[in-house]
Amino acid sequence: MPALPWFALSPNGLLSAVGLWRGAEETVPTPVEDWRQAVVDVVIPARLQQHDIAHCLAALLAQTLQPRSVVLVDDGGIERDGTAAIAREFAAANGLSLRVIERMWSIGRGPTIKRQARESDADVEFVLDGDTLLHSADYIERCVRELYEGVGIASVCGVVQPMRGEHRRALERSPAFQRWLHGEAYRDPRTRRGRLRRGLQWLGDVHRETSCLLQQCFINRGQMALFGGVVVPRGNAIAYRRRYIKDLFDRYEPVHGDQLDGAEDVFIALALAQEGYRNVQLFGALAHTEQPPLDRLPRQSFRQAAAFLRGCREFNGLLLTPFKAWRRWLRPRPRVATEQRRVREAYRQPFGERLTHEYGRPIGWALFLMAAERLAYPLLLLWLAFSGRWWWLGGVVAAEILATALVLAVVSREGQAAALGKALLVAPVRYAMAFVELAAAVAFLPKRFRRSRRPR
Repeated sequence: MPALPWFALSPNGLLSAVGLWRGAEETVPTPVEDWRQAVVDVVIPARLQQHDIAHCLAALLAQTLQPRSVVLVDDGGIERDGTAAIAREFAAANGLSLRVIERMWSIGRGPTIKRQARESDADVEFVLDGDTLLHSADYIERCVRELYEGVGIASVCGVVQPMRGEHRRALERSPAFQRWLHGEAYRDPRTRRGRLRRGLQWLGDVHRETSCLLQQCFINRGQMALFGGVVVPRGNAIAYRRRYIKDLFDRYEPVHGDQLDGAEDVFIALALAQEGYRNVQLFGALAHTEQPPLDRLPRQSFRQAAAFLRGCREFNGLLLTPFKAWRRWLRPRPRVATEQRRVREAYRQPFGERLTHEYGRPIGWALFLMAAERLAYPLLLLWLAFSGRWWWLGGVVAAEILATALVLAVVSREGQAAALGKALLVAPVRYAMAFVELAAAVAFLPKRFRRSRRPR
């Protein structure tokens, strides 16, 4: 999962507002490949998800575009639960062609994506987490169709929101789920939590819901309009061009091996962007995924922030785009007239990592602002507090909370009053997680300094 934005009133938020105001590029694409001929394989990385895998497969069977094959990789290792057994039972009851791989030890989600990209001959590798439900029946179809709108598009995902009980109950009534039950009653293990655990889960879901809305329906919408892609897409249910992913791992495996810092979504997205490809998000395709409860958010936020900073360090050619803009102005490259191109593709840019290091990429502006604001805003609040400027501190915080609440009320599909209430309820949680990420940055910088001083 990518690092989330916490504030609407920020440089990156203003950049997205400019994109929404200007609108998207109106170039009509003329793809050279027919998406209907694409071969799609689904890869399901799963770890300790026996309570979710049947729902995941039931939603997959309801898709309008069915994959050629489905591979479930149980990465539980010595902590393996009943995920693989339940998946086999479900597939047998519904005639689903499912291949199950059970690992004796856990090696992570990134190696799963890499190995399937190398072993498969499909055109599209659709990665679906075992705790994610495809809500839109045409989710895979829309992703594949968008993926083939141009060769510059490397990944496509939809909007991912927290999973709720009603989403699971709807799938439990589906024919595929009932065939698996063979007429027996089903009691969802997720409903057996105690009152305290349910409360923490609800608060965690509300926090993630508001953060995901802010990221996907405001920040990412503006980035899509300005750059034709987003910095880091949601990897819970995402379609990749398999060849691009295979080339990516071939390029970086000699350097990193199988260690992608526990955040392969961030690494893959930034690596594709550095090459000149685009990570696209659709706003009409919806999925739901299980989210951690409130008490697990600090640890998750710390880990995500550290992975995001490591990605910025690894792909600094993309991060430093604002400092390379003068090269484009002083040494513009010749352009081919649009009418002379046989194939038109919006936001098309030349490929190659060398060009990124020399000129940067347009999406690098959003990456730079995202990294800067994650440090600048908490530091600003601390400076105002320690300098005793309480009126300024209160004004800044109040303005930010109000702006974020108004943005969420506009982009939310629920009633505006409900969106405003949730935004105000989780505002303290947002600020707490922002300072957790600042702590992650403080812990990361000394390591970065020692690495930069290491003799060569």
